[in-house]
Amino acid sequence: MPTNMFLELNEEKRNKIIEVCITEFAKYGYENSSTNRIVQIANISKGSLFKYFKNKDELYFYILNYVVQELTTSLSQEIATLPHGLFERIIKYSELEFSWYVKYPDKCKLITTAFTKSDTEIYQKIEARYGLEGQSIYYELVKDIDLSILNCEKEKAIAILKWFLTGFNNDFLSSIQIQDNTNLDLIKQKYVKSLTDYLEILKYGLLKKER
Repeated sequence: MPTNMFLELNEEKRNKIIEVCITEFAKYGYENSSTNRIVQIANISKGSLFKYFKNKDELYFYILNYVVQELTTSLSQEIATLPHGLFERIIKYSELEFSWYVKYPDKCKLITTAFTKSDTEIYQKIEARYGLEGQSIYYELVKDIDLSILNCEKEKAIAILKWFLTGFNNDFLSSIQIQDNTNLDLIKQKYVKSLTDYLEILKYGLLKKER
């Protein structure tokens, strides 16, 4: 958690530090990020930074929590408006999530890098801190849907949904280059088409039906 000194900064300065940190951690990850670069770009002293946060870990987790909360708040507001069919809801929800990632590429990279499994000490800390919290959005997504149509229990269905969407989004996002002149509408269309195709496989299974 940040100190009161950070929370009492004027909004413009506080937001400047947050944005600089988001860019730094997104570009370099936790391991290769530099507090020296952060203070230089944010135009503050290193002593001030460590009066705001006890150490680099505290800073990183504050920034990660800030971005995750922004994403979940944005998506949670939209869930009530989604279709009631399971696969239709997944597609629409994923489209909203993808649109957010495209709109905020640095925040997207920060989140996907943080939650990509690795043998690093920081990933172990992330896993310990978040635990099952990362699944909460998936429970919210299916809470009012009749899952009796599925041939597996709810917990397994949610786990499969999480694995599929996380993997699909990571692969798709890493395969595209978003620049100022990128046609985002075409990218979204490609995303939805590809997602729908794979969901059809998930829906009906990999094996051909026996005749």
